[in-house]
Amino acid sequence: MTRLRVASFNVAFDRPAPGALARELAGQAAPQVARVAEIIRRVRPDILLLCEFDHDGEGRDYGAVDAFRRRFLAATEGGGAPIDYPHALLIPTNTGERLPCDLDGDGRITAPQDCHGFGQFHGQYGMLLLSRFPIEVAALRSFRHLRWCEMPGATLPPSLPEPARSLLRLSSKNHIDVPVCIDGRRLHLLAMHPTPPVFQPHNLARNSDELRLFHDYLDDAGYLVDDAGQAGGLAEGEAFVLLGDFNADPCDGDGDHERVRRLLAHPRLHPASREGVALPRSAGGLAWGGRRSGHQGDPACWTHRQGLRLDYVLPSRELTPLGAGVCWEAAHTPLGPLFATTRGSDASSDHRLVWVDIAL
Repeated sequence: MTRLRVASFNVAFDRPAPGALARELAGQAAPQVARVAEIIRRVRPDILLLCEFDHDGEGRDYGAVDAFRRRFLAATEGGGAPIDYPHALLIPTNTGERLPCDLDGDGRITAPQDCHGFGQFHGQYGMLLLSRFPIEVAALRSFRHLRWCEMPGATLPPSLPEPARSLLRLSSKNHIDVPVCIDGRRLHLLAMHPTPPVFQPHNLARNSDELRLFHDYLDDAGYLVDDAGQAGGLAEGEAFVLLGDFNADPCDGDGDHERVRRLLAHPRLHPASREGVALPRSAGGLAWGGRRSGHQGDPACWTHRQGLRLDYVLPSRELTPLGAGVCWEAAHTPLGPLFATTRGSDASSDHRLVWVDIAL
């Protein structure tokens, strides 16, 4: 039996200009970076998805990745022993890639509003996968180029103008199936970071349909054709973990609550993800929960400082969950300063790292 820890962490490493993150990681980085790295070193995931890690958009330049691994994850200062991830994958993204038409109706085609995914530049808010185990790059499947209108019954808002209505891609960043080889066995990592359901008029519907995409992938929906032309979803019986910042809470916030609940209830997911050892919880969220009113969700399950469960690590029923957690310590504890409740130089991130231990 192989025991491993899989985690998702929106690290808020978005910066205002292309290349800014790489330059910062190679030079005088903000205190935020060291705090994020300390959290990772303390939790010690074997496989880790980082959301909002800026890159070049196509995932070709690993300068920022190498600097983060070398200068911060391998650090001997601060809490947690050094940790090494020999395998990394920058996930190509739609953020900041401009449409050939005006989406917001202001008469110009400019970033970030007129892009397939919101971003000031191509690669802002990207995703990075770090792994102790080999990544089977040749076998991965990406749905970055799938157009929103190609989803049967898509909830495309009537206000979305042509030709953007026919051209806009469904995924605001990417939906990707990344196989990882662990002791001769394959584990599929289904990673996504849907758009927030706010800020733009069509974002609520888009977030809902981005969540539906992976629901349909688990149902082997025939309309799904990946970027390499392969049709269909994930074969029955394949072990997987569905993970990422979904930007949607099952009962609070602005998202489509019913869509989230349907995804969480998918029969291919392990039931312990809904109630049991694979349901991540924290003491910090519970302590912070007393300050939030009007929220229905369990504060111990929150993963965002606004009192929402937005980040998920969901193992399939083929796996055996052994434990789970949200890395969020209460303010009065020694590690409390790592989890400042305001985003800025004194905070690690506005999100919390979520992890699940599984037996493969």
